[in-house]
Amino acid sequence: MYLENKSEMEMSQTSAQGHQGRSSLRSPEAVAGNFGELRLLQGISERRETQKLQQSAVLPSGQCVIHTEGFVPVRQEDGHNFSVVNFLRGKTNSSNLTERSPLLRFSQDDSITYMTLHDPGFVGGEEPWDNGSLDFEKRFRLGSEVTSLSLSRSSSSEKNDPLDNLNLNFRLTSSMRCCFKASKVATIFTIVVLCSLFFSMYPDRDNPWRMLAVSSTDSFSMNLTDFRDNALLKLQVGGPFTGGMIDLTNQEYVLIQVEQTEQLGQRRRRTQQVIHNWTIPLHSERSDQILLTKTFEMLSSDPIVVTVQAFLQDNEVVPLSMTHQSLYVSVETQVAIAGIILAGVYVLIIFEIVHRTLAAMLGSLAALAALAVIGDRPSLVTVVEWIDYETLALLFGMMVLVAIFSETGFFDYCAVKAYQLSRGRVWPMIIILCLIAAILSAFLDNVTTMMLFTPVTIRLCEVLNLDPRHVLIAEVIFTNIGGAATAVGDPPNVIIVSNQDLRKEGIDFASFTGYMFLGICLVLFTSFPFLRMLYWNKKLYNKESIEIVELKHEILVWRQTAQRINPASREETAVKCLLMQKVLNLESLLRKMMKTFQRQISQEDKNWEQNIQELQKKHRITDKVLLVKCVSVLAVVIFMFFVNSFVPSIHLDLGWIAILGALWLLVLADIQDFEIILHRVEWATLLFFAALFVLMEALAQLQLIDYIGEQTALLIKAVPEDQRLAIAIILVMWVSALASSLIDNIPFTATMIPVLINLSQDADVNLPIKPLIFALAMGACLGGNGTLIGASANVVCAGIAEQHGYGFSFMEFFRLGFPMMIMTCMIGMCYLLATHIGLGWNM
Repeated sequence: MYLENKSEMEMSQTSAQGHQGRSSLRSPEAVAGNFGELRLLQGISERRETQKLQQSAVLPSGQCVIHTEGFVPVRQEDGHNFSVVNFLRGKTNSSNLTERSPLLRFSQDDSITYMTLHDPGFVGGEEPWDNGSLDFEKRFRLGSEVTSLSLSRSSSSEKNDPLDNLNLNFRLTSSMRCCFKASKVATIFTIVVLCSLFFSMYPDRDNPWRMLAVSSTDSFSMNLTDFRDNALLKLQVGGPFTGGMIDLTNQEYVLIQVEQTEQLGQRRRRTQQVIHNWTIPLHSERSDQILLTKTFEMLSSDPIVVTVQAFLQDNEVVPLSMTHQSLYVSVETQVAIAGIILAGVYVLIIFEIVHRTLAAMLGSLAALAALAVIGDRPSLVTVVEWIDYETLALLFGMMVLVAIFSETGFFDYCAVKAYQLSRGRVWPMIIILCLIAAILSAFLDNVTTMMLFTPVTIRLCEVLNLDPRHVLIAEVIFTNIGGAATAVGDPPNVIIVSNQDLRKEGIDFASFTGYMFLGICLVLFTSFPFLRMLYWNKKLYNKESIEIVELKHEILVWRQTAQRINPASREETAVKCLLMQKVLNLESLLRKMMKTFQRQISQEDKNWEQNIQELQKKHRITDKVLLVKCVSVLAVVIFMFFVNSFVPSIHLDLGWIAILGALWLLVLADIQDFEIILHRVEWATLLFFAALFVLMEALAQLQLIDYIGEQTALLIKAVPEDQRLAIAIILVMWVSALASSLIDNIPFTATMIPVLINLSQDADVNLPIKPLIFALAMGACLGGNGTLIGASANVVCAGIAEQHGYGFSFMEFFRLGFPMMIMTCMIGMCYLLATHIGLGWNM
């Protein structure tokens, strides 16, 4: 590489003929500048000496020549003629160059200034030039791969200087990056400060709970006078209630009546009165205490009368507790605020502005600040109660179990066995993994399934040179599909089967599992061809050879070196231009090598049997005693998961079972270094779930979920009666799927169940309950594949993959998960319409 600055000089250009099989070297091209002609001379040959570059005039004082240090130009006896071969064969003058050596050095030699560019890759040695083409390519790749960087000859105007334009582009890029980062931090920090101020300006709701007792003969009444104009009245009532709405002629219930009369005034000529009735059915055993909440719209600040009366079959007394709260914002405004907060959280996660855990925490703070502004700020105790500790305990316990399990080498052993079962073919192996994950998730919790499968899949992909991210996304998608098949596979199904009112309608464990199992099997087997279509152009192989890894590292070093140069002068700008051009050349070479590598490894492995033997020798069980202990404890834990679903006498939730299993294994394994186990716990994932629980409950307090349910019911009522059932199935199915992909499906399912029960018992609507509930279950379970935070298993899988260095972003999951959600929901909708509309399976 030889860069010469000369005012008026003509140089002969020669093209060097390369070695056979190698790409021909590019001819040198001129780079024009307003300070003379900037010539990039290139004439590197592998086997023969190139022609000499003749210099037609003596360089005047002050002109520069840039060359690679270690290859000193050799001056001919007559004139200043330089031989390129002697230039390249020159030995290094400084063999002890380090990364701290200065980039540029200046030396004077008879009126010629040499500007030396340090490049450790070009340091010469005693080895002759003819040692082979491989050594040539390794030592002189950058010099021989300089591409045709052609900048037009500038005019007399300084504005058209290409080096100045390049300098300006570098500065603009760096400035824009810094401005974007500073604006991002400033914007987020401003929002956080404002939310903190709003949250601190309003006190907690301190209205005390009022204890009361009502019967068939004794009612309760109270007057509320401290009320504002255009406000809402929020009532919370606790008592032995049941969920849903049932036949009032055969059921005991409590009637709460809210009445307000607006008196005559200067602007109002007639009296207005508003009466709201709230009917709550009572539980027959009078044991379970349930807290219910409802909001009523009031007319003005006039006094409000609240009356509570019980309708019982005998004269017994029903104890109740009640409190009220005045809200200053309408329901529509609350829903709009909740929608803005949810959209903001998704923007932070989708564009990866911040980590998803921090995004959930910021969304929780914004939602709590919104509750404080509308007059419904919760206390710290209430916010802590919103967190689902059973889910967190389940995650923590399974993380500890898997962390100890990984020390046995069992995951490596399973990876080799899966490779042997697929006979060295990739897609049969992926289908087998997805099918096993779907079957296990039908009987286990989805989170538990992914906790066990993710380490195995990652190790298997590392053995087979596969990209684990695409395989993990496929597995978690089929895990969510398989979880919808049974009543215990997914939390929405558990909520549906546990509802007492739905059990009275005939939706129990057996009937629910039987119906959903057929539909999910249809969805499952039609999903495999569609998954293959989605992965048609996906490069599952991403592991590179050593040469590719070294080339990537070399590109990184050159790019970092160029970025450290501040182009304050023309010479520095020229050097930075050359370095960036080298980066482009190396990236072009990298793309060629990657294409060749992909063609080589994409072929079917013909020697898979020999590879199996080598892998079996390399990946064995490392600790058989610990493996026996781990398998025993994990078997007991999984067995208890099954027993918990069918035997009500065992008073252990899933979280308790996982925590106890982790304690058992910690004792049996005799773990001395406890910090190693704790380092493998996904604390960021646990914190994300805690923040997500607070966010979803705060959005529910802002009436978002209730609003979705009410609008769905209004749309169904507006449909003609002859088409109402089909439209109701389609509407409930897609609303559930889209809502579950954006918000947590657990509170959405719990909110939609009483809405659908009330809708089915409305005499004007006349709809059966079973099709609506099955549509809700199908949409809530399959909708979790829509986004990364649509299901708990998605977040857990992403967290474990990120810990292993294979994290995938929101958009990477969305590109594969959302089309799968659309397709599976279409198949599920066809199944629902065929069975309930075509075959009439409504009873």
